[in-house]
Amino acid sequence: MMLGKSADFEVRLARTDSELHAAQRLRYDVFISELGGSGTLVDHERRLERDRYDDFVDHLVLIDKHTGETVGVYRLLRREMAEKAGGFYSENEYDLGLLKQSGREMLELGRSCLHPDYRGGMAMHKLWAGLAAFVSAHRVEILFGVASFHGTDVAKLAQPLSLLHHAYLAPEKLRVRALGDAYQSMDLIPDDDLDRRRAMVQVPSLIKAYLRLGGCVGEGAFVDHAFNTTDVCLIMDTTRLSERQAKIYGSIAV
Repeated sequence: MMLGKSADFEVRLARTDSELHAAQRLRYDVFISELGGSGTLVDHERRLERDRYDDFVDHLVLIDKHTGETVGVYRLLRREMAEKAGGFYSENEYDLGLLKQSGREMLELGRSCLHPDYRGGMAMHKLWAGLAAFVSAHRVEILFGVASFHGTDVAKLAQPLSLLHHAYLAPEKLRVRALGDAYQSMDLIPDDDLDRRRAMVQVPSLIKAYLRLGGCVGEGAFVDHAFNTTDVCLIMDTTRLSERQAKIYGSIAV
């Protein structure tokens, strides 16, 4: 599936093993080398970050047409493929019962990353354009997935986690909850005591982008020591975008 072209980039789904490996190699560079993560199926010899879900997902890749290199990745898991995989990746961290019982078309987003040389420019917009086209083609209503803060020291993340809890908590019908012993309350600082500007500075840019589009978060964070991250579950109902948010969303569509 071809999802977009520009003068400098091509966005499409990976089609071959070599394209899959290019995506996994970029994931290794970002999630393992840069952020210090790990995993039972990671191939350190070939520098491939992979897991059991890779056989069931669509890999959206951003390719620099000048170099032929894969410089951006999004991993997309549709509901019917999640059923074949035995569940969504996020179900390792969150109870998704409310979303699954809704009967609405869902898409899980994961492993989003860019090569360091392409951050802060147009590359992420191009990758999002491909995502918007995919969402439209599959009539997806609910987008969700875990997004990460680097590190597992919750005390250092108290400001941004509390901001997400107080200002962006999902409505009850979509409010998934973090699971088990790794559950971490995000209600760490009273709303009146928050320095909201300081807190928002600590929020990763990808999470900010979802929030601008009307995204919200589930209840509780999940501390992932294997990946050296503190995760939140982001949820976006594409049918409830405000006029302003819909304009932003539409502006990235192919």
